Amino acid sequence: MMKDHEIYVLLTDTGTVLNRTIKWFTKDPLNHASIAFDRKLTDVYSFGRKTPNNPFFAGFVKEDMNWELFKHATCEVYCCKVSTQVYNNIRNQILEMQRNHELYKYNLIGMLALLLNVEIKRDYAYFCSQFVASVFENNGIHLINKSSLLATPGDLVNAPDLQLIYKGKLRHYIKPTRIAFKRTRTA
Repeated sequence: MMKDHEIYVLLTDTGTVLNRTIKWFTKDPLNHASIAFDRKLTDVYSFGRKTPNNPFFAGFVKEDMNWELFKHATCEVYCCKVSTQVYNNIRNQILEMQRNHELYKYNLIGMLALLLNVEIKRDYAYFCSQFVASVFENNGIHLINKSSLLATPGDLVNAPDLQLIYKGKLRHYIKPTRIAFKRTRTA
């Protein structure tokens, strides 16, 4: 099977109180997971906060990497090579979720259950790493060796199908490239 498309998994540490709390429990350095369809991270999706100041108003979101929340974030960007069919299926699944975003909620209960190593499946509810792992799983790619209901961002770091392409400050990764052109005089 030809693997001629790339899907990206972005792991971040935003430094928020919620992120630090999750980090305390998981001991993972990066505690937010997202899926991107382009290397420049302009088309990024996850389950997270819908407004900057309220982590409890959360659900399915299209993320903007220039948003204040990500201003000082550290990150790792991973690439997963997939077939055209898998790429289209994953993209269509996420676009369908975006069209019906009002149905989807943040799976806080599932995240708390994760801390107890208990699987709780809720319809239309995900936490960020559960979302990433389940979207791939629904399309035949098992990133982790356990249920997506128990997926942590730290589990994704070790996924054999994901290749690390960047590690560092998110702002340095998404910074626009400026090319300086030398002006020449023409006669």
